[in-house]
Amino acid sequence: MNGHGLAPDLQFTGVIIGKLQLIDRNLASKKLISEPKHSSVEGMTDVHENTRHVESEADQDNMSINWVVTITAVVLVAAVVLWGLIGKDSFAEVSGNVLNYLVEDFGWLFMLAGTAFVGFVLFVAMSKFGHIRLGKENERPEFSTVSWISMLFAAGMGIGLMFYGTTEPLTFFRNGVPGHEAEQAGPAFASTIFHWGLHPWAIYSVVALAIAYSSYRLGNKQLLSAAFIPLIGKKRAEGPIGSVIDILAIFATVFGTAASLGLGALQIRSGLEVNDLVTNPSQMVIVAIVAVLGLCFLVSAASGVGKGIQYLSNFNMVLALILALFVFIVGPTVIILNYFPNALGSYLSEFFDMASRSANAGEETESWLNAWTIFYWAWWTSWSPFVGMFIARISRGRTIREFVIVVLLVPTIVSVVWFSIFGGTAITFEKEGRSIWGDGDATSQLFTLLHEFPGGVVVSLIAMLLLATFFITSADSASTVMGSMSQNGKETASRSVTVVWGLLTALIAVVMLTTGGEDALTNLQNLTIIAASPFVLIIIGLTFAIARGLANDPAHLAEKEYRKYTLRQSQMRRIGQKKKETWHRQEFDESPAAAVGTTEEEGSVLPIHDVETDEGVVNVIKVEDIQDIVEQAQAAVHEARQAADTAVAAADDAGSYSDEELFEAYESTTPGVDKYKS
Repeated sequence: MNGHGLAPDLQFTGVIIGKLQLIDRNLASKKLISEPKHSSVEGMTDVHENTRHVESEADQDNMSINWVVTITAVVLVAAVVLWGLIGKDSFAEVSGNVLNYLVEDFGWLFMLAGTAFVGFVLFVAMSKFGHIRLGKENERPEFSTVSWISMLFAAGMGIGLMFYGTTEPLTFFRNGVPGHEAEQAGPAFASTIFHWGLHPWAIYSVVALAIAYSSYRLGNKQLLSAAFIPLIGKKRAEGPIGSVIDILAIFATVFGTAASLGLGALQIRSGLEVNDLVTNPSQMVIVAIVAVLGLCFLVSAASGVGKGIQYLSNFNMVLALILALFVFIVGPTVIILNYFPNALGSYLSEFFDMASRSANAGEETESWLNAWTIFYWAWWTSWSPFVGMFIARISRGRTIREFVIVVLLVPTIVSVVWFSIFGGTAITFEKEGRSIWGDGDATSQLFTLLHEFPGGVVVSLIAMLLLATFFITSADSASTVMGSMSQNGKETASRSVTVVWGLLTALIAVVMLTTGGEDALTNLQNLTIIAASPFVLIIIGLTFAIARGLANDPAHLAEKEYRKYTLRQSQMRRIGQKKKETWHRQEFDESPAAAVGTTEEEGSVLPIHDVETDEGVVNVIKVEDIQDIVEQAQAAVHEARQAADTAVAAADDAGSYSDEELFEAYESTTPGVDKYKS
């Protein structure tokens, strides 16, 4: 303070006004670093504009066929088929030896990776990334939930459930599983669901999530190679490394689908024989089956995903539901109901024991693992390019959490129900002496089971119809994926390209089944596993690509910035409140009231009156003067507090002033406060 009266208050007020004007100018011109650039919803606008730009560029690129990838894949497929036709013996011997080497020396990798994928997708779904949408923020799913789930089953394991639904639980019940004796239903169901539950769908989920996120979130091409862009960069993904990945994807898809179609054709042939529709069916019956179903596939492929596959998949679900309800109601209903909790409980209780099985347990366990678990893991891996890309194609608009819950958990629950119905019924009949096992032919056991019921012939025909529709949807979805990969990831592949790949796949199935003798299907399956085995490493790489991509997701970064901003705001308020409390405690000492009673030489702010008395002149301070000064001091303190609060509020709104900057505002407006600076 200097001078007398209210001069300091006027100075104080002027400084406050000047500081507030400075803050206002800064608010208008200064780019706020700590303020979030956009919200989790509105802030995606710019990103989506960029995405749309990328998509438009991708659409231009997608118009033409990638001849390098397509021709290379065709040549490799043709070479392998010719080898199988010309050198049957050498083909069978080499493929068998390579398969044994893979499952014996790298079986541990499949076992560890399978469980790691389950943990990874569940973690991502339950994490802060779960709400991220596989598409634009305001985008909604293309297909209804029912149609979506239907297509999942049609592409993922429709034929497999029909084939193994009866035979696998029955086989494990009759022969036992590692660590358990024969004729134990619980372990039999546990191992079956272990092969068909979380693990295969986790493998599919990793591939599908990587492709869907890359394509619909980031605007990249719908290719397996493009999913690696967050990890290896766009230049490498579109270079030779990416081409090799896409070629292997097509190669594995062709043979994986051909093996599936072959499996379905063999089971339909067995159905014709069991129902006495064909006696001693020859190889030409298989050709006829594939030819008829191939024509149906052409009609479906010509209709596109939105019509053909969707309608057939919904039809599949209706037929599958009818078949399952028939066996459930007409069969041993109460026993089946008891198998539901038994199967699920056994699966959950033995999950980690089954996941930790290894060849070190003995030769018998090693042989069982090679024949079943490792075989399945390699089989699911071989299917992952095809099924994963198709799931990605039909999952646009879903959130990551919704995607994982449905893709991972719903098929697992349905598998528990399906195997409990068909496997439980087969085991029950086997216990009662009504053998479903027969001569051990897995292709006929489903129809043998259905013939134990009234109207078994009619139900068997429904089962064959279901197999046929699964055949068509599998070929359709696989060819759609291969057509997309051939056209640089084009979302809706050319129907002519799709049809060509479908016909080529069906032709491979026919050639291998009709020329390979009794081991034809086995050779085809072995080849598929061999060709696709490197994909376990690719899927591992995709987990890192997903993690890298999500960590840099625009919505995640916006939320991260907002959290930092909110934390900073809270911190600033606490600091401001603390300093205000300190300043308020000291304000009175620095105010005019503190100067009351000082002498004029010492800088008194009170007027000194000379009063004559009998004893002489006396210096007197009047009471009314003291009252005036006190009132002025109180008013000044009040105004100072208001101005300081306003300055803090303005700085809080700016969100860009440091602690020192805030203190400077107070320091410049509050005399003497600098000595309290900490």
